[in-house]
Amino acid sequence: MSEHQVSLELTHVLYDPSSTTSFLLALLTLSPILLMASYAALSVYTRELVIIEMWAGQFICEGLNWALKRLVKQDRPEDTLGHGYGFPSSHSQNMGYFASFLMCHLYFRHRFATTGNKILDKAWRLLLYIGLLVWSGIVAYSRYRLTYHTPHQIVWGLAIGIIYGVSFYTVTEFIPIRRPEGVFGRIRSTVLYNSLSEWVELRDGWLVYSDGGRAEEWKLWRAKLKRSETVQDTMQRPGEGMDRGCRKEL
Repeated sequence: MSEHQVSLELTHVLYDPSSTTSFLLALLTLSPILLMASYAALSVYTRELVIIEMWAGQFICEGLNWALKRLVKQDRPEDTLGHGYGFPSSHSQNMGYFASFLMCHLYFRHRFATTGNKILDKAWRLLLYIGLLVWSGIVAYSRYRLTYHTPHQIVWGLAIGIIYGVSFYTVTEFIPIRRPEGVFGRIRSTVLYNSLSEWVELRDGWLVYSDGGRAEEWKLWRAKLKRSETVQDTMQRPGEGMDRGCRKEL
């Protein structure tokens, strides 16, 4: 075993232990790592093509950041706690990609079940957009507060992530859905309709349901639950009647 050991920079975060804010930012700065685990879990559970695309895009985004850092070779701040090149900020870039891709999906394809009030429906959607922006902004700020990056590196990271996220969504979702006979549309159809995809049960719920099938799935579950409860009640009632009859005879 080598005597020289190093820290895994991917999840190693240093912060000021005397500051609660610094501690919270240290937790939030790990968001890109947690997103990867979320992508994996959702991809396996839902088999949704858009989630798998988003996950693949996140890997490509990280690869792009790795290449840019070694191309630009810009150092981190002088008082930094991190190692390696600092331009652009990978955390900021990844959050920029995540927020922009998901916001595009929510705007162009996903439709939530209505509350019956247009104002509430719009307010809920706006709240989600704001939440994504705030989350990304806090993660980006954490890279500055924890002295891992300069504002210049963070802003460029966000910008690159946003541009890449919108571009990737356009190529994988927007164009193929609106022009299914085009090149990107045929590629998407090939990915979705083949024996391997059928075997792993790959799907695109938004081709059938405006909300990806969440509401319909819940309604189906609810209906089956009610039927099972009805059957159980029916099976229990004859037994109860026999018990009452036996008590009377006794």
